[in-house]
Amino acid sequence: MRPKNRTKTKTVRKGGRRHPLATVALIAIGLGLTGGAYAAFNTTTASAETQQVQAASQDTVDQGKKLFQSNCATCHGLDAQGTVNAPSLIGVGAASVDFQVGTGRMPMQMQGPQAPEKPVQFTDEQVKQLAAYVASLAPGPSIPEQKYLDGKGDAANGAELFRINCAMCHNVAGAGGALTEGKYAPPLTGVSAQHIYEAMVTGPQNMPVFNDLNITPQGKADIITYLKYIQNNPSPGGFELGSLGPVAEGLFLWIFGLGAIVALTVWITAKSN
Repeated sequence: MRPKNRTKTKTVRKGGRRHPLATVALIAIGLGLTGGAYAAFNTTTASAETQQVQAASQDTVDQGKKLFQSNCATCHGLDAQGTVNAPSLIGVGAASVDFQVGTGRMPMQMQGPQAPEKPVQFTDEQVKQLAAYVASLAPGPSIPEQKYLDGKGDAANGAELFRINCAMCHNVAGAGGALTEGKYAPPLTGVSAQHIYEAMVTGPQNMPVFNDLNITPQGKADIITYLKYIQNNPSPGGFELGSLGPVAEGLFLWIFGLGAIVALTVWITAKSN
């Protein structure tokens, strides 16, 4: 009788033994369920965040439209299509609005050969709202990414690009200069990196447009680096005379140098007499 019981016990144990892959299968099922739940939660959260961003963006555009109709439509038209007094803004992009309004050039005080820089009439938030509205009308240059504005580019390459493309108007030191018919290239000292970049991609006033085929985004970042370098490192040669080059230096020598010689000659003559 005892041998039979032993055989029966062994048979039961053998029949109740788990398969070696059962543990692996249970772990895989658990991981799959956990991953599915996490993905579903993330999808729901992302959808909610997207809806919030879209709602915020639309609200920004709506506020910008109200500001535009109150402050800009007189010259540029109710739908920014332009009038005889001002050009169309369709397709100029957010970068153009951020530059013109963010530097105080717009709204203009009066018609003239060029819109001068003056105190800004809007808050930063209102400038963003106006830019968002104009950008919503048609594709155009956008506000540059921060990575191109940190001033950590190649200053040597920026200096070369600036001399080739910009120095004939803005001076090699960025001091600005006079143009024809009462127009001028403004000095670039104290101008923010964002506005410098936006000017290059939008071409305000008499400035040509330097798109990414003319000067790459990294090239524009290098130019900004060069301008910030010369701004933070004044000339080691002493008095700069406005950094206007040989004309100012020659005029200085002509007036003061020749004047000193004439004064010395008169003094010597008077002394001898």
